[in-house]
Amino acid sequence: MRWSRRPPGVWPRWRRERGSRRHCCRKTRATRRELWDKSSVKMAAPIGKVLVRPLQRILARIPSSFVQKAECRQFHFGIPVRSQKPSEAVRSSESDWRLLGAVCLQRPAVISQERSPIEQKFAELTHQVELERSLLSDHELRLLEDAERVIRKQAEDYDSDEEEGSERDIVTVQDLEDSWDQKLRQFQPASRITEADQKNDRSSLHRCLDDTLVLLVQERVGSEALWMLPQAPWEQGENLRQTAERALASRPGSDIKATFLGNAPCGVYKYKFPKSVRTESCVGAKVFFFKALLSSGSLPAAENGSQVWVTKRELQDYLRPEYLKQVQRFLMDL
Repeated sequence: MRWSRRPPGVWPRWRRERGSRRHCCRKTRATRRELWDKSSVKMAAPIGKVLVRPLQRILARIPSSFVQKAECRQFHFGIPVRSQKPSEAVRSSESDWRLLGAVCLQRPAVISQERSPIEQKFAELTHQVELERSLLSDHELRLLEDAERVIRKQAEDYDSDEEEGSERDIVTVQDLEDSWDQKLRQFQPASRITEADQKNDRSSLHRCLDDTLVLLVQERVGSEALWMLPQAPWEQGENLRQTAERALASRPGSDIKATFLGNAPCGVYKYKFPKSVRTESCVGAKVFFFKALLSSGSLPAAENGSQVWVTKRELQDYLRPEYLKQVQRFLMDL
């Protein structure tokens, strides 16, 4: 069999058929992709209309003169947004109010409060019920055994040989109770009223042991001396809690260790400075309060009486009504 040489550029039949099928597949894929793109555009169009139409209705109510005067940046969906100049951004970041961090330092009660008449009656009733339902203790059982032994000794048919070794018990239960009574008479409990209570020394921390005390300091604002919680101005690079901690640590001679209750402020108070101190760049101050509990340490008594430890009832003698109202919102009896 002789093989005929194939002329250049002519492929076998099976190769030509495969190439034609491949070409048809490519055409089909391209056609499908075009149809998919058209359908996606048709599906996305109603969604865009639904989102943009309400905004267009709102913008249609704005006067055209206002829109022309305002500097606007046009986005692809046709919503005008006013652009802000760098100078305006810097001016808006500067606040007209001075930020301050204050700490409400509380000394919890050292001793329990005295019971009210109702509480006293309830305690006695509860004690009586528990006593009736309880079992006898070892001391009470031993007391009954000693009483039975005394009765047997007084009987006519008492035989001392039956209770051999009982004479060694020299100390009876009654002797123990007598010794305990003597010690109780010698015990003198400490007075609930301290020397600071008698002198009404509010600068001392050792007063009103059965109540919670709050630290107040006297600061000068302009020409006025006002009582307030310890506070300090906020500085760059610190958060408000660190400002409150610094306000407490910066007290002269302070060796106080306090436990702060959370990182978020528990209250805020805003006030304006007196007209003699007020400026255009600083109108007033915003004070953010943080609560803290006294762990250890104390403050030395100030010579000019610029710090006091007062109870919640005594706050109204020092704080202004507006300031007191904000403090009482987060101050609770512990």
